[in-house]
Amino acid sequence: MKIFRADYVFPISADPIKNGYVAIDDQGKIIAVSDQMPRGSEHVPVEQLSGVIIPGFVNTHCHVELSHLHNKVSKGEGLVQFIKNLQSLRNTNQKEIEAAAIKADQDMYENGIVAVGDISNSNVTVPIKANSKIYYHTFVEAFGFIPENADATFEGALQLMDQFKAQSCSITPHAPYSVSKELFKLIKKYCDSRPHKNLISIHNQESEDENKFYRYKLGNFNDLYEHFGIDISYFKPQARNSLQSILPLLTSKQKILMVHNTCTNLKDIYFIKRFDRHINWCFCPNANLYIEGTLPKVDLFLEQGFNITLGTDSLASNDKLCILSEMRVLQESFPSLSLERLLKWATLNGAVLLGIDKEKGSIEPDKTPGLNLITGLDDLKITAETKVKRLV
Repeated sequence: MKIFRADYVFPISADPIKNGYVAIDDQGKIIAVSDQMPRGSEHVPVEQLSGVIIPGFVNTHCHVELSHLHNKVSKGEGLVQFIKNLQSLRNTNQKEIEAAAIKADQDMYENGIVAVGDISNSNVTVPIKANSKIYYHTFVEAFGFIPENADATFEGALQLMDQFKAQSCSITPHAPYSVSKELFKLIKKYCDSRPHKNLISIHNQESEDENKFYRYKLGNFNDLYEHFGIDISYFKPQARNSLQSILPLLTSKQKILMVHNTCTNLKDIYFIKRFDRHINWCFCPNANLYIEGTLPKVDLFLEQGFNITLGTDSLASNDKLCILSEMRVLQESFPSLSLERLLKWATLNGAVLLGIDKEKGSIEPDKTPGLNLITGLDDLKITAETKVKRLV
């Protein structure tokens, strides 16, 4: 047995405990969490800590395979230019890609992350995830905006997913602007026929240009399709935002994670409530600032009854893969957010999404959530001095 005592313990599944104790076994399994020493542990030394003990973080949106693009994609040029830059840079020396991905995995572990929902468009991360100390669920992306290519695109995604089958994985659409209606329908049919989970993760409304394109077929996305030689003459304006346009094409049988949501508005949220869909939201604030220079209207999502999670996006659009860093941005931009709420987004909610909440996400007996120590808080508010240290 090992026992920690800290100024506070945030179990997440229960109220914070002042001067709380956490006892674990040598496998990191929680034996007890309480405001008192566990029974029968009188002779066990206690490690006294200054700060707050929390469960390990869950990062529900990452692109580990893009880690080699760290500091290579310009900031603040908007989503369309970001995509152009990304596509021109992403293919490089295989060893460089692998080395950067391995380092990213190690960095996330050091930053207290215990589980990741990771986007993959290639098989480069298969062995890395197999050997990682982190739990991964891989979202194998299907994308193709040309209707007649839908069958081939879907089959290619299925073949890639087969290479991840030894791990937790699912097939998922990339974004409204990169998936044709025909491809959406193939993914929905697949999801609806699965007796097991096939989690969906979709990039949602990262820029106003996405909504402009869907509403009026205007904006910079027309330039993007021209840049890549994609004929979009078939596409007709939908007279509604992208989210409202594609929601009926998504499965009602599986959990759906809407990622980014930078330009999602209240009408979009109310529209979702009219449909029988299992919607979750993921905020990646550092990436939003990196690409578009703006943040989602987070206040709109509060008290709406949805599960909210946090992600880092990739090192192509972020300076680090650190959930604490994402929480810091949200705390600075939305001061009314409590530490307790932010921590739930960063831990238990992500575990619930990934279906691993029986083991991770909260500090409860018999779970193995990992333990982090948060220091440098100011009256339980995250500051520039706040740091995270992995305990277990």
